[in-house]
Amino acid sequence: MIEADRLIAPENPVFRDEDVIDRAIRPKKLADYEGQEHVSDQMEIFIKAAQLRNEALDHLLIFGPPGLGKTTLANIVANEMEVNIRTTSGPVLEKAGDLAALLTNLEENDVLFIDEIHRLSPMVEEVLYPAMEDYQLDIMIGEGPAARSIKIDLPPFTLIGATTRAGSLTSPLRDRFGIVQRLEYYKIGDLQNIVQRSARCLGLSMDRRCARNRSTCSRYASYCKPSAAPRS
Repeated sequence: MIEADRLIAPENPVFRDEDVIDRAIRPKKLADYEGQEHVSDQMEIFIKAAQLRNEALDHLLIFGPPGLGKTTLANIVANEMEVNIRTTSGPVLEKAGDLAALLTNLEENDVLFIDEIHRLSPMVEEVLYPAMEDYQLDIMIGEGPAARSIKIDLPPFTLIGATTRAGSLTSPLRDRFGIVQRLEYYKIGDLQNIVQRSARCLGLSMDRRCARNRSTCSRYASYCKPSAAPRS
C-alpha cells in the first residue's frame, strides 16, 4: 500500500484552495457531465451492460486535447460503477514493479486510471498486456540462468487510459481497449451550463450573460489553460 500511494501522489503534495474548489465542482455522475453527449450516451449503455452482467467494465481509452475532462470522465465511470479508482500516470510508472504494486492492490471490478498512457515505457507496457487481456501478472524472479517466471492472478478490473496523443500509442496497447472515446471541444452553450453549474456548487448565483462572458475565456475547453485551446 505504501508503494502504491507513492506512485499515485506527488512526493510533497501541497493542498491549495484551488484543489478543494476543483474537487467540489467536478461532476460525479454522467447526468451532471455537461457536453460530450455522444460520450455520455455511449458510456451509460456500456456501464449498464457491465452492471447487468456483474462484470468489470471493458478497458476504456479516452483521448482528446488537454482540458476537456478526461480525468473527470474516468472518475465518473468509477462512481457510476460504484468501485474504487486508483490514479497514476505514465511517466510515474518507471519500472514493471511500480505497475505490479498497483495491480496487486486492486479489488474486484476496480478502476486503474493511467493518465498520459502514451508515455509508458516499453517494459511496463509489456507487463500490462497480460493484465489487460487475461487478468494475469507475469513476473520474472531472479536473474540469469536462475531466473523464472511466475504468474499471479488478478481480480477483474478496468484500465482507463487517457492521452492527448492517441497516435503515439503502440498498436498492441491500443487494440486491448474495448471502448475508445474521443472528447471534442465544447460548444459555448455547454460551457455556459458548466460555468453555471460550477457556480451553484460553490453557492454562487450567475446569470446566463455572465456565464457566457466567462465561457468565452475558456476557449472551448472546460478545464484547460488558454495555451491548450485551438488557435483562433
